[in-house]
Amino acid sequence: MPTTPSTTACQCGTCGYCRAARLGARRGNIVQPDLELVAVPRDESFKVWSHGYPYRTVRWHFHPEYEIQVITSTTGKYFVGDYIGTFEPGNLVMTGPNLPHNWVSSVPAGDRVDERCLILQFDAGLVERGIEIFPELRRVQPLLNAAQWGVLFTPKTGAAAEPIMREMLGAQGMRRINLFVGLLDLLVQSPEPIKLASAAYCSDPAHYAETRINHVLSYIGKNLSQELRETELAELAGQSASAFSRYFRRHTGVPFVQYVNRLRINLACQLLMSGELSITDICYQVGFNNMSNFNRQFLMIKEMSPSRWRAYQQLNAASAIEEPELTHALEALR
Repeated sequence: MPTTPSTTACQCGTCGYCRAARLGARRGNIVQPDLELVAVPRDESFKVWSHGYPYRTVRWHFHPEYEIQVITSTTGKYFVGDYIGTFEPGNLVMTGPNLPHNWVSSVPAGDRVDERCLILQFDAGLVERGIEIFPELRRVQPLLNAAQWGVLFTPKTGAAAEPIMREMLGAQGMRRINLFVGLLDLLVQSPEPIKLASAAYCSDPAHYAETRINHVLSYIGKNLSQELRETELAELAGQSASAFSRYFRRHTGVPFVQYVNRLRINLACQLLMSGELSITDICYQVGFNNMSNFNRQFLMIKEMSPSRWRAYQQLNAASAIEEPELTHALEALR
């Protein structure tokens, strides 16, 4: 069972987290959270995914989106605002926009876990826009308000939420929406959800954005189509090239070039789905300077070529239309 939250951070004074906190306090080192860029696909209204442990997003971080997370394996410590607690499978927490959070699993060094959690992320305006169309959704508002400090649900609710979120991973169309609304309804009806961060805690995304790494990540996001050199980003961060390389990998979990390539391929997928640009045009629009590198990186990340990825998306779209178009899409994949 999860430890009953208090309104302050852990005060045991003996665990590794408390010792680290005391050391940080003596050094005057207050760690600022990193910005996580949440890429919701263009044809979807929210993002559902899973990850293992260790993983690049397992760090003290924040993002503008609401997040619902259920732990499916491992135990450890979790941090939400100024709250520190113990988690185990079934731990279900909802966090509000820009509220820093992190889950650190107690896993032996060198061990890897294939799936640690299921995560749903959605924009703050999604439910607000939904309320304008469906007034019945207004009952979700108190839950959204409470999520500003983080909300812990009962183990029973966590057990009920897991199969819903797991089905969401592969759901399509209206079924996805039905599951989303069903999950919100489950959380709204959950008995005695507990706020995690103290009432006095206040997230400060403007201040977080002033940190060196977030300044760099923001610059990358705004200039993906331009040439991005690690040496120039190091200058922007006020570091040497070698120091910046280590710093960037520590905060993102991947090397600089790999991080940029992932963002560019994700953008390329959105453009491929729109069907308006040729693959060559997309290659240069997302920042690659030659087709061979674009195709190589796309194959490495998506395990298929851009043309085949687009063909599969066309097949997916044609399956809901007329049989002749479906036949044509199937022929394109042969």
